[in-house]
Amino acid sequence: MDRPMREILSAFPGQTVLVVGDVMLDEYVWGDVRRISPEAPVPVVEIRKRSFAPGGASNTAVNVTSLGGRALLAGVVGRDAYAAQLWEELAKRGVETGGLIADKDRMTTAKTRVVAHSQQLVRIDCEHPSVLTAGQEDELLAWIDKQIPRVGACILSDYAKGVVTPRLAQGMLHAARKAGKPVIVDPKGADYSKYRGATVIKPNLHEAERASKVEITGPGSILEIARQLLNILEGGSILLTRGAEGMTLFRREAEPVHIAAMARDVFDVTGAGDTVAGTMALALAAGATLVQAADLANRAAGIVVGKVGTSTVSQEELLKTLEE
Repeated sequence: MDRPMREILSAFPGQTVLVVGDVMLDEYVWGDVRRISPEAPVPVVEIRKRSFAPGGASNTAVNVTSLGGRALLAGVVGRDAYAAQLWEELAKRGVETGGLIADKDRMTTAKTRVVAHSQQLVRIDCEHPSVLTAGQEDELLAWIDKQIPRVGACILSDYAKGVVTPRLAQGMLHAARKAGKPVIVDPKGADYSKYRGATVIKPNLHEAERASKVEITGPGSILEIARQLLNILEGGSILLTRGAEGMTLFRREAEPVHIAAMARDVFDVTGAGDTVAGTMALALAAGATLVQAADLANRAAGIVVGKVGTSTVSQEELLKTLEE
């Protein structure tokens, strides 16, 4: 018998989730526009304030803590001002950063968004993606092996910045499988073979189309995409996020389960995927079925896209959707 949804949600505070992947810092420059520049046909933004939030894998970890869970984070940052700000923001939000490696030769990925009147005008990316060294892979895998026995679920958050190498991904998935812990993967790129052994991966339509090499022309092509990806994963499931159309869960030897979108107003989709991964991991750790976990993740995504900027969801907000 399925565990009641409210009971699952109430169990979130007792769960620990391991998050591994590409961490980054999101910076927001908030201002007003009252005129166009005489130098070029662009708006002049008068800055009112700046704010910062963990992004990428670190935002996934923050989503875990915002829902009452405990998050253990692993990844690689530089030794620069962006890294210092990221450490500070993570500490504020209660994320445990024992798995973060500081590399003096690496630039911390940072994304600066200029926002005026709730409208993003431009995004400026500061990054220099590079794959891990063998020594860094060894260090992260050793740390992951030590943590996995005491977590309820794991997340592999791949933003194609170099941390989620095939060796790191397979090493983590092997350790999790051995310990009987579910792994949710937020994938990137065209090669999903490195995620083989994952419990569930959650690509969007564009990512799934690229990885399966099947062009989306209608409902039939979406089923073919799912079939191709299920074969690559060899036993894992797929939660296909479909924007305004919601999400569809594909499992081997089971009918697809479609979950309609919950968002009433969409202001900003930044970080929605991180929210989905964090919510699913907590739900599975708390004893939910895959369908229940996908349902809760869909509800969480519907809340977060109604907020401006990199945002999270609280347990109270999620509970309210169940009551409604």
